[in-house]
Amino acid sequence: MKWQSKQQLTDLLCQLVRFNSITGQKDELNIVTYIQSLLAKEDYFSQNPNHLNVHNLEDGRGVLTGLVKNGDAQDTIILLSHIDVVDVEDYGAFKDYAFDPTYLTRLFKEQSQILPEEAQRDLENGDWIFGRGTMDMKAGTALHLSMVEKAIHGEWDGNILLLVVPDEEVNSLGMLKATEVLKDIQEDEDLQYKLCLNSEPMFRQYPEDENMYLYTGSLGKVLPGFLCYGKETHVGEPFHGLNANLMTSYLNKNLELNDELIEKVGREVTPPPVSLMSRDLKEHYSVQTPVTAVSMYNILFMKQTVTDITKKLNKVMEKTKYEVETHLKSQYEKFKEKAGQIEQGPSLNISILSYEELYNEAVNKFGQEEVERRRANLLNERQTGDRDFSTILVQDLAYMCSHLAPMIVLFYSPPFYPAVTSEQNTTVKRLVKSIEEKMKGEGANPITLSYFNGISDLSFVGETTSSEADFDQLAMNLPMQQFQGNYIPKQKWAIPTLNVGPLGKDAHQWSERLELTYSFGKLPTIIDHTIRETFK
Repeated sequence: MKWQSKQQLTDLLCQLVRFNSITGQKDELNIVTYIQSLLAKEDYFSQNPNHLNVHNLEDGRGVLTGLVKNGDAQDTIILLSHIDVVDVEDYGAFKDYAFDPTYLTRLFKEQSQILPEEAQRDLENGDWIFGRGTMDMKAGTALHLSMVEKAIHGEWDGNILLLVVPDEEVNSLGMLKATEVLKDIQEDEDLQYKLCLNSEPMFRQYPEDENMYLYTGSLGKVLPGFLCYGKETHVGEPFHGLNANLMTSYLNKNLELNDELIEKVGREVTPPPVSLMSRDLKEHYSVQTPVTAVSMYNILFMKQTVTDITKKLNKVMEKTKYEVETHLKSQYEKFKEKAGQIEQGPSLNISILSYEELYNEAVNKFGQEEVERRRANLLNERQTGDRDFSTILVQDLAYMCSHLAPMIVLFYSPPFYPAVTSEQNTTVKRLVKSIEEKMKGEGANPITLSYFNGISDLSFVGETTSSEADFDQLAMNLPMQQFQGNYIPKQKWAIPTLNVGPLGKDAHQWSERLELTYSFGKLPTIIDHTIRETFK
């Protein structure tokens, strides 16, 4: 076998990392083709070519499945990984070497003083390799290929289904496609999915954290957007209108790091909301104040539902409405004292709306046909990504309903990740106990958490707390869902989930690195043990 030793796995990892598979770039497809070609050389897949397939997305990217079937066995473990990575602009002068781990690591050794202090210590005292995707998560893909190789040689009693997906770092369209592919394979091959095993890397809970982690599920995520529609005016007459930037300023103050949206379940705590976008929507400079602006926020959750989160966001919008209106009146009074103005000050009432309410208002005012005609025109002229296009759709409806201005409109953008956990699943509870003992035997200090805190594609196969009503409410307020219909999973699963992953540090940073002694020396035996115990 060629993918079993630490050195063999390191070599395989370097082969995978050499593909510049940044989400949306051509190597995201090429690496899938490469993995398919590696597996196609195995006698098993030569004899069973129908068990090795690439399932295409609409944009040409592919989901790879490789089924190693053990006779008439039904019990099947899914090995899930993604092959896309984030951009490398943060590498600066080292950008051209980000996908060459061996050379990049050598460069860093020669210039170690440029690295953060912790990375310097790791480089000097440990067995680490640097590069984009080494940690997140091509090491996991390499480990899974190693397990497929063992399955081909009859190591276990059940079936192994390799699942390699694109687009995890952006919209998870690969995994959303995979939820349907899994159903087809299950029916065609008469399978019972016993476990979906992910190998995302362990994420530290705090700086200098030396613990090792298992995860029985994955955090949920929503991306709420807020379109602030003010009232235009000339800069010389600021109190005759309402600047949309003022509205987003108060909104951002009230929502950024808001502790009301932090969730604690047991000892696990979600990070507070943070802004991922905040800008006005003026296309060109002028002395007219911005009419529209948008903010989008990352919100992570565990047991909360989308309905719960929406209620809290409505409270934030109501508070913002009050503060903006109060600020405008207060500032006008101060201006009047200095300027001697006597006319009546501004009197604005900000409307608070959901996207669904705004859409219904537009339909009532102009008719369904006109609303859909305008949306179709926007789609035909589309030149932006999902988040920007979501904003354009909401902004166009707001223009149609300008009689409601000023207004703040809540909507949701892709991606959406349901929160899932198998913490109460009997099989997973048994596995966790056994894996923890195995890890201790390998010198690790294991801690089991209910939710992987880095967001993962386990969200689309595990058991979720979200109800159908929750999914429906989200769909009605997610403009992109009405166009493409593939941002909320159609196929709902409740497969037991587990994440057993390698040790790395600084994912999505230029100092991203993988520790090799544990990841490729000890972890393969732990994953082997996990598979063996699952089939008992």
